[in-house]
Amino acid sequence: MAATVALSTPATANVAITRVSRDPYTNTDAYHQTELEPDTFAWGSTIVGVFQTGRFPGGGADNIGFATSTDGGATWTHGFLPSTTVYANPPGPYARISDPSIAYDAKHNVWMAEGLTVDTVNTVLVNRSLDGGLTWKKPVIVSTPTGGADYDKTWIACDNWSQSPHYGNCYAEVDDFNHGDLVKMFTSSDGGKTWSEATVAPAHGLGGQPLAQPSGGVVVPFTSDTGSIQVIVSGDGGATYSGPYTISNIAHHSVLFLRTPTLPSAEVDKKGKVYVVWSDCRFRSGCASNDIVVSTSKDGQTWTPVVRIPIDPVDSTVDHFIPGIGVDRSAGGSSARLALTYYYYPQSSCTLDTCQLDAGFVSSIDGGANWSTPTQILGPIKLAWLPSAGGKFVGDYISTSIVGDSAYPVIANAKQGNGNCVLGQIKSCNEYMIAPTSGLPIQGGTVRAGHDRVRSARSNHPWVRPATTF
Repeated sequence: MAATVALSTPATANVAITRVSRDPYTNTDAYHQTELEPDTFAWGSTIVGVFQTGRFPGGGADNIGFATSTDGGATWTHGFLPSTTVYANPPGPYARISDPSIAYDAKHNVWMAEGLTVDTVNTVLVNRSLDGGLTWKKPVIVSTPTGGADYDKTWIACDNWSQSPHYGNCYAEVDDFNHGDLVKMFTSSDGGKTWSEATVAPAHGLGGQPLAQPSGGVVVPFTSDTGSIQVIVSGDGGATYSGPYTISNIAHHSVLFLRTPTLPSAEVDKKGKVYVVWSDCRFRSGCASNDIVVSTSKDGQTWTPVVRIPIDPVDSTVDHFIPGIGVDRSAGGSSARLALTYYYYPQSSCTLDTCQLDAGFVSSIDGGANWSTPTQILGPIKLAWLPSAGGKFVGDYISTSIVGDSAYPVIANAKQGNGNCVLGQIKSCNEYMIAPTSGLPIQGGTVRAGHDRVRSARSNHPWVRPATTF
């Protein structure tokens, strides 16, 4: 059953935030009162966020939660997907679930919440909503692995461009962990009821995010197993994919104590330009910390040189990571409106006790040429307040959605519970989903993006695929 939550509290930097969900699960083999790893999508005045609820230390969660606003972020209703795990209501057959993502299919007027079960066999599921993300049907199976496959990291997106020859197609991505992270793609043309597997040129990586262009092209950026950001592309409505094409190698500063696998976040504007962002240290002397960087493309095959988003001076101590970009689909080119949410440490060199986790926001109204000064959304969060899952954990990814002139990220916040966050102590954790109460204005600014890479900025910790990102 869905419930309404509206608990507004001031965060640092005077941004009012609203708690939009609450973990109801109390099984002691998962961290109670933990919500993390969100994705959001907005269409019209409706915003839907999905996220893990009740995180297990070894992978997956009790269920996928959702938070839906039908009035542009003014009020929120929340609940949990049905028939997924044994903890769901009604219960499903699976032990755990992970990797939530959300999409809307405008042609068929269907919202789709995708997740990956964590069980003997990891299955890709989609729950469908026909009433604007308020209630959800039992899940449809997108794919169950066969032949020794083992799935990881799902993502879903739909072609909502009415001029596209493939308007109404939806695209799901997953990688096959047991076959070198082989990228797999699936297509639905009936509102997510049925799915067919595409033919994909061999590509190996993690965290693919499908994007549909107004021309009908499909671009799927991902982090390759060789430590670069790559893409595969389709020009036939997701039947076949070519590539992979390399955007850039990753120069990576190892973030202390926090799980941050350096996955891309990507969106597309009205003119079909694709924006891909990730965390990278190439502009910092000695790779002392990460910036958020961006590269763009019109065709998915050729990409612009990597540009630094100028959140802080290059000689600052700030370490930026886990970016989520939003792009206004009503604008494009030199007038494209971009919104970027990210987590950061104000001091990149810190201890488990002294590291301070914050979240920030910047925006651009000229396609990324210039940016606003940063706004702190939340924090400070002490790492002891977070669950552990291959490092302290708020999620491998986040995203940002745009409604009108404002951005609405739904992201994880944490406060101190009854002590530090400890497995089996159901009152010890207090990690939950928030949204900015009135949105974050997309105003842009005059801080110019940077282009000059520092020669000494080599990765201080070469990118290695995590043992698991469930």
